[in-house]
Amino acid sequence: MSARPSRETTGDGPPLAGTGTETGTETSTGTSTSTGTGTGTAIGTESGARPPDAVTVEDLRVHFPLRTGVLRRVTGTARAVDGVSFTVPARSITTVVGESGSGKTTTGRALVGLSPVAGGRILIEGRPLDRLQADRSLPRVAQIVHQDPYASLNPRMTIGAMIREVVQVHRTVPRDRTADRAAELLAQVGLAPELADRYPHELSGGQRQRAAIARALAVEPRFIVCDEIVSALDVSVQGQIVNLVKDLCRDSEVSFLFISHDMSVVRHLSDRVVVMYGGRVMESGPCAEVFDTPRHPYTHSLLAAVPVPDPRAPAPGTGAAARPRAEPPDPADPPPGCRFQRACPFATEVCRTEAPPQTAVPAGTAEGTAAPEHTVACHHHDTPGVRAALTAPAERTTERTTTP
Repeated sequence: MSARPSRETTGDGPPLAGTGTETGTETSTGTSTSTGTGTGTAIGTESGARPPDAVTVEDLRVHFPLRTGVLRRVTGTARAVDGVSFTVPARSITTVVGESGSGKTTTGRALVGLSPVAGGRILIEGRPLDRLQADRSLPRVAQIVHQDPYASLNPRMTIGAMIREVVQVHRTVPRDRTADRAAELLAQVGLAPELADRYPHELSGGQRQRAAIARALAVEPRFIVCDEIVSALDVSVQGQIVNLVKDLCRDSEVSFLFISHDMSVVRHLSDRVVVMYGGRVMESGPCAEVFDTPRHPYTHSLLAAVPVPDPRAPAPGTGAAARPRAEPPDPADPPPGCRFQRACPFATEVCRTEAPPQTAVPAGTAEGTAAPEHTVACHHHDTPGVRAALTAPAERTTERTTTP
């Protein structure tokens, strides 16, 4: 890829992509001067050195006021995200997974400045989010691809026009190469050249999502949030989009935060997994380790819900904690202690009074081998009985299909 001229900061600063505006685009910091990042080069500072994390989230809190009455007075606070910490390694795909209301989408929106941050710290390639917002450079660093591309793409512009506008606004290539760059982006996401003259309503759902991704790549962002971008697509199309994201991560310097509730997609796609429930992180770690040896009852219940082709075969993650016993907590009135206490079959008095900290757990099955990158927020994660129930396969509790 050819070197690009440095971009001047415009007075207003372009908005985020997918927010319903005509110039909504995702941007990059190809000429970033942040520590450890060279212009047009890989992020690593030394040959063979581990590159710095693309995103660091520390004790993130996102609270929303609750208003009632004619005067809309504030009567409470909804703690949508309440003390979330994790990292997104450079040039990798980290997936945030959880049920509806877990806070995963709010977390993703906060990372690109679309949700108000009540506390904590967000660093993108070492630079604080508030500083990026203050100097209007955040849209050039982090972007989001929304769940519904039909709502995020401008219906009055053709796909090609949207992408060309992004390239022109952010000056990623000389002006006389704008059309060529737009064509390259369409090809990169697997769209035929003739689709450049189509409007969003003339494309299928998968094609629209590819167009949204192409618009994101038009300014070569360093970090992209994908908010359930395959949840509304057919299964065959889901696989194509997931493979596209994997290819983009492999072939570029972009890091991805993928938000999903589909555990099958998560396992196929992710390098790391962050499991959220009730606005907090329950477990996080390398994808294979979290799936093969879940250490939190909620992770176990998510895995137990994954359908398997043969109903007679034991499902991954089945056992004593296969089904949560209660509804998720109310974000306006969360319980003290562990957020999962009311649904957990292993909850004790300490779970009802003390919030469990994020604790490093042994790596895989190697006893005594610490794996700081795999953490769990559970008081009883290392209790022998609980650990055995979470990691040992068991008979499925669902009714089996009789084979003739």
